[in-house]
Amino acid sequence: MFYEPETWVAIAFVILLVVFGYLGVHRTLLTALDHRAERIKAELEDARRLKDEANKLLGEYKARRASAEREAQDIISNAKAEAERIAAEAKTKMEDFVARRTKTAESKIAQAEAQAVADVRAAAANAAVTAASTILSQSVKGSVADDLVGKGIAEVRSKLN
Repeated sequence: MFYEPETWVAIAFVILLVVFGYLGVHRTLLTALDHRAERIKAELEDARRLKDEANKLLGEYKARRASAEREAQDIISNAKAEAERIAAEAKTKMEDFVARRTKTAESKIAQAEAQAVADVRAAAANAAVTAASTILSQSVKGSVADDLVGKGIAEVRSKLN
Protein backbone atom coordinates (compact mmCIF):
# COMPACT_ATOMS: atom_id res chain seq x y z
CA MET A 1 0.00 0.00 0.00
CA PHE A 2 2.86 2.48 0.67
CA TYR A 3 4.18 1.69 -2.78
CA GLU A 4 1.08 2.88 -4.54
CA PRO A 5 1.24 6.46 -5.81
CA GLU A 6 -2.44 7.04 -5.10
CA THR A 7 -1.83 6.43 -1.40
CA TRP A 8 0.85 9.09 -1.23
CA VAL A 9 -1.39 11.53 -3.15
CA ALA A 10 -4.19 10.85 -0.60
CA ILE A 11 -1.77 11.36 2.35
CA ALA A 12 -0.44 14.59 0.82
CA PHE A 13 -3.97 15.80 0.25
CA VAL A 14 -4.94 15.14 3.88
CA ILE A 15 -1.79 16.91 5.12
CA LEU A 16 -2.57 19.86 2.82
CA LEU A 17 -6.09 20.08 4.22
CA VAL A 18 -4.75 20.01 7.80
CA VAL A 19 -2.25 22.78 7.00
CA PHE A 20 -5.00 24.85 5.35
CA GLY A 21 -7.23 24.27 8.39
CA TYR A 22 -4.45 25.27 10.79
CA LEU A 23 -3.65 28.42 8.79
CA GLY A 24 -7.36 29.39 8.52
CA VAL A 25 -7.55 29.30 4.73
CA HIS A 26 -11.12 28.01 5.01
CA ARG A 27 -12.13 31.16 6.93
CA THR A 28 -10.48 33.34 4.29
CA LEU A 29 -12.28 31.45 1.52
CA LEU A 30 -15.59 31.71 3.35
CA THR A 31 -15.04 35.43 3.96
CA ALA A 32 -14.19 35.98 0.27
CA LEU A 33 -17.27 34.02 -0.77
CA ASP A 34 -19.41 36.03 1.69
CA HIS A 35 -18.04 39.29 0.30
CA ARG A 36 -18.66 38.10 -3.22
CA ALA A 37 -22.21 37.08 -2.30
CA GLU A 38 -22.83 40.51 -0.72
CA ARG A 39 -21.40 42.25 -3.81
CA ILE A 40 -23.62 40.17 -6.11
CA LYS A 41 -26.61 40.91 -3.86
CA ALA A 42 -25.85 44.66 -4.00
CA GLU A 43 -25.47 44.49 -7.78
CA LEU A 44 -28.81 42.70 -8.06
CA GLU A 45 -30.45 45.38 -5.89
CA ASP A 46 -28.88 48.11 -8.06
CA ALA A 47 -30.09 46.31 -11.16
CA ARG A 48 -33.63 46.09 -9.70
CA ARG A 49 -33.52 49.77 -8.76
CA LEU A 50 -32.26 50.72 -12.24
CA LYS A 51 -34.94 48.56 -13.81
CA ASP A 52 -37.63 50.32 -11.74
CA GLU A 53 -36.21 53.73 -12.70
CA ALA A 54 -36.10 52.68 -16.36
CA ASN A 55 -39.73 51.53 -16.20
CA LYS A 56 -40.71 54.81 -14.56
CA LEU A 57 -38.85 56.80 -17.25
CA LEU A 58 -40.40 54.65 -19.95
CA GLY A 59 -43.86 55.43 -18.59
CA GLU A 60 -43.06 59.16 -18.48
CA TYR A 61 -41.74 59.12 -22.05
CA LYS A 62 -44.78 57.20 -23.27
CA ALA A 63 -47.01 59.81 -21.64
CA ARG A 64 -44.94 62.61 -23.20
CA ARG A 65 -45.10 60.92 -26.58
CA ALA A 66 -48.87 60.56 -26.34
CA SER A 67 -49.14 64.20 -25.32
CA ALA A 68 -46.88 65.27 -28.18
CA GLU A 69 -48.94 63.22 -30.65
CA ARG A 70 -52.16 64.84 -29.39
CA GLU A 71 -50.55 68.26 -29.66
CA ALA A 72 -49.32 67.46 -33.19
CA GLN A 73 -52.83 66.35 -34.18
CA ASP A 74 -54.24 69.59 -32.75
CA ILE A 75 -51.66 71.62 -34.69
CA ILE A 76 -52.45 69.71 -37.89
CA SER A 77 -56.21 70.15 -37.49
CA ASN A 78 -55.77 73.86 -36.71
CA ALA A 79 -53.51 74.26 -39.75
CA LYS A 80 -56.05 72.50 -41.97
CA ALA A 81 -58.86 74.70 -40.66
CA GLU A 82 -56.71 77.81 -41.17
CA ALA A 83 -55.80 76.70 -44.70
CA GLU A 84 -59.46 76.11 -45.54
CA ARG A 85 -60.38 79.51 -44.13
CA ILE A 86 -57.61 81.20 -46.11
CA ALA A 87 -58.64 79.32 -49.28
CA ALA A 88 -62.27 80.39 -48.83
CA GLU A 89 -61.18 83.97 -48.18
CA ALA A 90 -58.93 83.92 -51.24
CA LYS A 91 -61.75 82.51 -53.36
CA THR A 92 -64.09 85.26 -52.16
CA LYS A 93 -61.47 87.93 -52.86
CA MET A 94 -60.82 86.44 -56.30
CA GLU A 95 -64.54 86.43 -57.11
CA ASP A 96 -64.81 90.06 -55.98
CA PHE A 97 -61.76 90.96 -58.04
CA VAL A 98 -63.17 89.24 -61.12
CA ALA A 99 -66.54 90.94 -60.60
CA ARG A 100 -64.87 94.36 -60.28
CA ARG A 101 -62.71 93.71 -63.34
CA THR A 102 -65.73 92.55 -65.31
CA LYS A 103 -67.68 95.63 -64.27
CA THR A 104 -64.73 97.86 -65.17
CA ALA A 105 -64.35 96.14 -68.55
CA GLU A 106 -68.08 96.45 -69.26
CA SER A 107 -67.92 100.13 -68.31
CA LYS A 108 -64.97 100.69 -70.62
CA ILE A 109 -66.77 98.82 -73.41
CA ALA A 110 -69.87 100.97 -72.90
CA GLN A 111 -67.75 104.13 -72.96
CA ALA A 112 -65.98 102.92 -76.10
CA GLU A 113 -69.35 102.15 -77.74
CA ALA A 114 -70.68 105.58 -76.79
CA GLN A 115 -67.52 107.22 -78.11
CA ALA A 116 -67.73 105.19 -81.33
CA VAL A 117 -71.40 106.16 -81.78
CA ALA A 118 -70.52 109.80 -81.14
CA ASP A 119 -67.59 109.59 -83.59
CA VAL A 120 -69.80 107.96 -86.23
CA ARG A 121 -72.49 110.61 -85.70
CA ALA A 122 -69.92 113.39 -85.94
CA ALA A 123 -68.44 111.84 -89.08
CA ALA A 124 -71.92 111.39 -90.53
CA ALA A 125 -72.83 114.96 -89.63
CA ASN A 126 -69.66 116.30 -91.18
CA ALA A 127 -70.25 114.19 -94.30
CA ALA A 128 -73.88 115.34 -94.48
CA VAL A 129 -72.89 118.96 -93.98
CA THR A 130 -70.19 118.70 -96.62
CA ALA A 131 -72.54 116.98 -99.04
CA ALA A 132 -75.36 119.45 -98.36
CA SER A 133 -73.09 122.44 -98.74
CA THR A 134 -71.68 121.05 -101.99
CA ILE A 135 -75.13 120.34 -103.40
CA LEU A 136 -76.61 123.62 -102.25
CA SER A 137 -73.67 125.67 -103.42
CA GLN A 138 -73.94 124.16 -106.88
CA SER A 139 -77.73 124.40 -107.20
CA VAL A 140 -78.49 127.67 -105.38
CA LYS A 141 -76.49 130.80 -106.08
CA GLY A 142 -76.15 134.15 -104.46
CA SER A 143 -76.87 135.51 -100.99
CA VAL A 144 -79.99 133.39 -100.61
CA ALA A 145 -77.86 130.34 -101.19
CA ASP A 146 -75.34 131.39 -98.60
CA ASP A 147 -78.12 132.01 -96.08
CA LEU A 148 -79.72 128.63 -96.75
CA VAL A 149 -76.43 126.81 -96.52
CA GLY A 150 -75.56 128.43 -93.19
CA LYS A 151 -79.00 127.66 -91.71
CA GLY A 152 -78.93 124.09 -93.03
CA ILE A 153 -75.47 123.43 -91.68
CA ALA A 154 -76.36 124.78 -88.26
CA GLU A 155 -79.60 122.76 -88.20
CA VAL A 156 -77.89 119.53 -89.21
CA ARG A 157 -75.16 120.05 -86.65
CA SER A 158 -77.61 120.71 -83.85
CA LYS A 159 -79.73 117.65 -84.71
CA LEU A 160 -76.84 115.23 -85.12
CA ASN A 161 -74.87 116.32 -82.08
